[in-house]
Amino acid sequence: MLCVKCSQALPEDAVYCYKCGKKQPPSEPGEKKDYGYKRSYFTHNGIRYETTGKTQKEADRKATLKQAALESGEVGLSGKMSVSRWADEWLETYKANTVGDAHYKNYEMYLGIIKDSIGQKRLTDIKDTDLQKILNSRLINRKKNKHRSRSDLSKLRMTIKAIFKRARISRLISYDPSENLELPAAKKGKRRSITDAERESILTLAKTHYSGPWIKMILYCGLRPGETRALDWRHIDFDKKIIHVSQAMKSHSAVIGAPKTEAGIRDIPIPDVYIKDLAEMVAGPFDPVFTQPTTGKRHTEESMRCLWENFKRELDIMCGAELKRNEIIVSAIAGDLVPYCLRHTYGTDLQNAGVPINVAKYLMGHGDISVTANIYTHTTEEVIGEASKKANEYHGKTENTLKKSM
Repeated sequence: MLCVKCSQALPEDAVYCYKCGKKQPPSEPGEKKDYGYKRSYFTHNGIRYETTGKTQKEADRKATLKQAALESGEVGLSGKMSVSRWADEWLETYKANTVGDAHYKNYEMYLGIIKDSIGQKRLTDIKDTDLQKILNSRLINRKKNKHRSRSDLSKLRMTIKAIFKRARISRLISYDPSENLELPAAKKGKRRSITDAERESILTLAKTHYSGPWIKMILYCGLRPGETRALDWRHIDFDKKIIHVSQAMKSHSAVIGAPKTEAGIRDIPIPDVYIKDLAEMVAGPFDPVFTQPTTGKRHTEESMRCLWENFKRELDIMCGAELKRNEIIVSAIAGDLVPYCLRHTYGTDLQNAGVPINVAKYLMGHGDISVTANIYTHTTEEVIGEASKKANEYHGKTENTLKKSM
C-alpha cells in the first residue's frame, strides 16, 4: 500500500509511514485501499506493470513514460538497452567480485574504448563490422605514431567477445556478432636480453647510482619489479645465500599479496658478485629491502618507475646522449631498454651457464615452461660453442670405445 501523505510504498499492515511518520488508516484483510490515488496498467513482454498518480491523467502519463523506457532499454535488461549500459552491467555483475583491482581497471579501460565507439547503439543493432572497426582503429597509437602490441589488441578482442557472448547467453541478442573477429596484423611484443655493451655500461653506472642494488637484483636474481617492491629483509637468508620469494605487489596498487601464480613462490640463489651489496644495506626483518630515496618508505609503482627513468637518463648521458638545456635531444641508448630486459637477461644467463630448462622455469617463476622456452630458444655463441664441445667429447668417447671393442 501507499502512504496517504507522501505516497511511500509500505507493507499492507503498516501503522505509521517510516518516511514521513504519518499514521495510516486501518485496512480490512484482503482489501486494497485507494486513498484517492488513480492507477494505470500496461503489459510489457508478458509482465504487468502499474503506475499511480493523483489524477488519472498523471497515472497514464507515468505509464506511458515507463513503457517507453522499458521499450528503449533504459530500464530492465533487454536487447534494446544501449551497449554502454550493458557493458557497465556486465562489469559489475560478472567481474567486480571475481578479478583483482588491476584486471578490473584493465576491463574499465577496454570497455571505455568500446563505449566511445558504439556505446549509444542498441545491443540488437550491433553488427560484426562495428566490432571489427573498433579493433582495426586500435592498431595504431596516434599519439606515439606507432603500432600497438598484439597483446593489447588481443585483450581488447577478448573483452569484446566476453560482453557479447554473455549478452547472447542471457538471450538479450539472438546472435553473437563477436564470434569471428579477426585480430589485426600487430607485431607480437618481444622481450630481449641486454647486449654485452649495455651490460658493461649498466653495471658501471650501478656502482654509483642509488638504484644500483635494485638494478642488480633484477639482473643477477631475475625478480620481477613487483616482487622487488614487496621484498623484506626477512626474505633474504644470508647464511644460505637465498632469496625467498613469497609475495608480490599487486599491479596498479599498494597491496602486497601472493605472486600472480603459485610458480612465483620460489627460492633464488644470490650470486657472490651481489651478496656484498645486499649485506651493506641490511635493516630490520620487516623493513623493505628497497625504499624511496627521499622518504625511506616502500616503493610505489610510480616511484619505482621514476627510479628506472632516472637511472636510464643517467645511463643515456653516460653513453654520450646529446643534451640541450639539460634535455636529451639525441639518445645514445636503445629505446626499448626496460627493466624486464634485465630479467630476460637473467634467463639467458641461466641458459649460457648450462642450467636445465626445468630448473630455469622454477627460478624465473614461470607457470608454463613454454614461456621459459621462449628465452632458451635465443641461442648465443656461448651455447653453440658449449654444445660443440660436448658433441666432440661424446663422439670422441664413442669412437674410442668402438676401437677397443674391435
